[in-house]
Amino acid sequence: MNRADPPAILLMGPTATGKSDAALALAAHLPIEIISVDSAMIYRGMDIGTAKPTPAERAAVPHHLIDILDPAESYSAARFREDALATMQAITERGRVPLLVGGTLLYFRALTRGLAPLPSADAEYRAALEREAGDSGWPALHARLAEIDPEAANRVHPNDAQRIQRALEVHHVTGEPMSAQLRQAHAAPPYRLLRLALLPASRVELHERIAARFETMIDAGFIDEVAALRARPDLSAAHPSMRAVGYRQIWAWLDGQRTREEAIRDGIVATRRYAKRQMTWLRGEQGIRSFDAADPGVHDRLYRTASGWLEK
Repeated sequence: MNRADPPAILLMGPTATGKSDAALALAAHLPIEIISVDSAMIYRGMDIGTAKPTPAERAAVPHHLIDILDPAESYSAARFREDALATMQAITERGRVPLLVGGTLLYFRALTRGLAPLPSADAEYRAALEREAGDSGWPALHARLAEIDPEAANRVHPNDAQRIQRALEVHHVTGEPMSAQLRQAHAAPPYRLLRLALLPASRVELHERIAARFETMIDAGFIDEVAALRARPDLSAAHPSMRAVGYRQIWAWLDGQRTREEAIRDGIVATRRYAKRQMTWLRGEQGIRSFDAADPGVHDRLYRTASGWLEK
């Protein structure tokens, strides 16, 4: 990467820190098109629970990689990298600047660092893990992962079925820890990158914002949204789309596994845990310029930083 490379801006941060509003504020003053970096916004019909930009916001500023898949389909970090790079190139060719916004930090990592050539899914082994988890629970499989790949286990919650399954599967197929294979990837994109992050000054305040946003989504019809998805014969709770935070908790209530109050509580707690993982990742990254998400002047600060950087 050098000064001849075209510019691109990354705007990262934990959930509920106002990234979408900040992106729209930047786009009001800079020649920007927005690329979503969100593993749930890619799905059609998942609008309320993902806090997806409204049709009016998407009409005002071009948004990309939103509503590109049906919830029954699968997506991956590798496919995101391909889609994002192609979209960034098209935006650059239009003489505009890509602004990548979101909280799916695995996608940001795939974009900025590249990906190791991990093996394809092993359906038979995955089914065996599902059966074992049904008997002993995912924390037991997480303990096994901690024995063979402590680094991967440290990054994964004991109940994160999807990531535990994938890490065990990669080790089963290759005989090597997934964490070691991921360290082999060093393919940076051909862009000059400005890395920005919105971080909460107060964890208590962030927790309050998360709870308020979840309650707002409930009032806006989130339960009906999940019910409509659950009514589809081709969707189940096991689909990656339905494992998204919030969706899986409301689905569990509709299945009779939780009360309404328990589902809302669990959804808020799961969101807080997700935000904690996001903050831990961001604080370990180098070259990120952090801003207080609660600062009333944060949009102006972001604009001055981005515009000054673009002029260099």
